[in-house]
Amino acid sequence: MTNYALPAGYTLSTDPARLDRAAVHRWLSEEAYWALGRPRAKQDTAIDASLNFGVYEEGSGEQVGYARVVTDRATFAWLCDVFIAGPARGRGLGTALTAAVRDELAGMGLRRLMLATRDAHEVYAKVGFAPMAVPEKWMILGEQ
Repeated sequence: MTNYALPAGYTLSTDPARLDRAAVHRWLSEEAYWALGRPRAKQDTAIDASLNFGVYEEGSGEQVGYARVVTDRATFAWLCDVFIAGPARGRGLGTALTAAVRDELAGMGLRRLMLATRDAHEVYAKVGFAPMAVPEKWMILGEQ
């Protein structure tokens, strides 16, 4: 699998203290179709219970990207809330961020890493994600 390094001028961190929680909430609750209207308290709870990835501009330190992973760190992980701020799009940051998540989780020995997307299949396919081979064995309770 190809390792996607972040473009020059950007850095990645998994330090939750470094996250710009207000920006993450604004991006997701105002711009992300899957999280529109998500309350700030719910977003903060989700951050606190997850493994978080932030992408930052090296010079200013401004956060420009985010991804969150819900995992038991042993068998399963769910990649969600992947977002790159509008002005930073088109630079390969989404693909690099997704690859960094994949690489970070590789050492955990997970059986599967899953995600759901309506419109970014090509980004995730670049780092090895594929449609479910047997989707009929999966079930869901809640929103679809």
